[in-house]
Amino acid sequence: MTATVPDTDTFARDWADWHNSKEANLASPHGFLSVTALVWLSEEPTRVPGAPGLWSDGDRGVVVTLEAGEELLVDGAPVQGEHVFGRLGLRESLSTVAGDTVVELAERGGRHVVRLRDPRSPLLASYPGTPTYPADPRWAVQGRFVPFDAPRPTPVPGAFEGVQHVYDAPGRVEFELAGRQLSLTAFPGHAPGSLTVLFSDETSGTTTYAFRALQLGPADADGRLTVDLNRAANLPCAYTDLATCPTPPAENRLPLAVEAGEKTPLARGAGRPTGNGAVLDA
Repeated sequence: MTATVPDTDTFARDWADWHNSKEANLASPHGFLSVTALVWLSEEPTRVPGAPGLWSDGDRGVVVTLEAGEELLVDGAPVQGEHVFGRLGLRESLSTVAGDTVVELAERGGRHVVRLRDPRSPLLASYPGTPTYPADPRWAVQGRFVPFDAPRPTPVPGAFEGVQHVYDAPGRVEFELAGRQLSLTAFPGHAPGSLTVLFSDETSGTTTYAFRALQLGPADADGRLTVDLNRAANLPCAYTDLATCPTPPAENRLPLAVEAGEKTPLARGAGRPTGNGAVLDA
């Protein structure tokens, strides 16, 4: 492996800053560990356990009907009675507030879902932190982004049964590890020009979760970018059943053990279905 960061102390500090920031976000009062309920919406009005209102998804898109004495804050303004959210865009999410909880509305796999983020979540209260491999500059190598002639629609199953995601993959990331030439299909990242890579490897299902995510780029003008597997991170589905994460494309399994990045979480929330189509933290 070709190291890209010669200053080991600086490298370790930068990695620790990244890891601590990720942990703080995950374990914040309304981070993903606070999710306690998930409800897929349909035309039939239904309740989200712990949240006000009856929620439905029909011709007008998502609608909530609040009973007397119930209230939501939408964009900071109080809402009573009926409120029409309409249809959300692809993978769009928005948050409303009910007391000290956040009621999240999201589009996933062509359907609308409501999740409750409750700071009193048992999983959040007992979170012990995520174990990791020690940061090691040997796992940070130079790679190259090779774009496709045109983005390729790439369907992948979701971690939640019955959900399928489709991403327009812009290209592949090529790099060398342990003398092997490797490549991974990349999806668009959160920032312009950045990339997200979902992958599994020979540690998956043993010391690490079934798959992990790596944020990359943007690449420079020559397509070069750093592939730092020390920052291989768990997705929310590693911590709870109440997540709809995409899984890696079949070709994104690395034929070696990536002993870097985050390991399998020590605690996990297991969801249980209810009679009204909701899934609750068990």
